Amino acid sequence: MSAAASGSSKAAHSDVAAKKKKGPGALATAYLVIYNVVMTAGWLVIAVGLFRAYLARGSYHGLYYSIEKPLKFFQTGAILEVRQVIKGVCLSSHFPGIVPSSVVLTGFQVMSRVFLTWAITHSVKEVQSEDSVLLFVTAWTVTEIIRYSFYTFSLLNHLPYLIKWARYTFFIVLYPMGVTGELLTIYAALPYVQKTGLYSITLPNKYNFSFDYYTFLILVMISYIPLFPQLYFHMIRQRKKVLGHAEDYSKVE
Repeated sequence: MSAAASGSSKAAHSDVAAKKKKGPGALATAYLVIYNVVMTAGWLVIAVGLFRAYLARGSYHGLYYSIEKPLKFFQTGAILEVRQVIKGVCLSSHFPGIVPSSVVLTGFQVMSRVFLTWAITHSVKEVQSEDSVLLFVTAWTVTEIIRYSFYTFSLLNHLPYLIKWARYTFFIVLYPMGVTGELLTIYAALPYVQKTGLYSITLPNKYNFSFDYYTFLILVMISYIPLFPQLYFHMIRQRKKVLGHAEDYSKVE
């Protein structure tokens, strides 16, 4: 009896393990492939737009205006990623080589970029010609082309090593570059926000509520101090995990 029970238990355990290892359904996979292909193409459009505008102008100043609309569209589309992580449709659960996604870190990264796109760059027109805007736009563009390509090829089970290497290497420079551009842009917006009272609510009002957008932006900048290192060193750890074995193997060879 005990042997039979043990056999049944092992069979049940293997069934559960098999279910856990099973990838997303056909519809979920199709959705993820389409989403990542579209996002890859979108950021490629932004990259080409920047390059063509630079060739036409002969200067990198004011290039933001040439890619403003596609940037807003595709960066806002990244909000779907937070939903995917919350719903458990993230790729890391089903495909090897893709690291687990944290709701907090994913949410911070996506929403901070959407915030920069709409609540700063769109709302404060005076900062759109700042070099810092081009700095974070360039960092975002290269990062997202690599990242969405990585996810697309992983879904198709044909991930070139070069893309995997780029995914876990280029961020070392691109993440600090992007954050620097973001913080400088927020800082550049502060005088205009303070002068115009943009998005601020003053007393008295019928709701007896006040909000100072200027102070809020300062708090946003301060929030980068604890959150960015978590994201950055998370990627450092994942780089060692994903690329470590291949590098060790090459050393042995």
